[in-house]
Amino acid sequence: MHKTLVITGLIFILTGILLGAFGAHSLKEIISATKIASFETGVRYQLFQGLGLLIIGLHAKNEFSLTWYYRFMMVGTILFSCSIYLLAFSEIISLPIKIIGPFTPIGGSLMIISWATLLFQILKKSK
Repeated sequence: MHKTLVITGLIFILTGILLGAFGAHSLKEIISATKIASFETGVRYQLFQGLGLLIIGLHAKNEFSLTWYYRFMMVGTILFSCSIYLLAFSEIISLPIKIIGPFTPIGGSLMIISWATLLFQILKKSK
């Protein structure tokens, strides 16, 4: 077991569920349906990544380093989901969308890189 991955995964899952419940019950009166859908995308990806971290962390046997996988995953998920959460509230809070907007694809790219890094490590180990 890799304790750091498990704890981070559980934090992502816990906060994703809390934000999902908040979004489902509180946002309809505050932001548009389009923004709610965007918010839900952030929650969904946060939950997926949390589950991924949890599964990998629980099954890790120190056969190879998970450091870069973890770093890319954590930073990517935070950038991706948090930027979407902030953009969802751009109708009611004056936020610099031009500054926040680019963080979403950067975060998404880092999440993709994290999974590619894990795949590379597994393939490298199996040889």
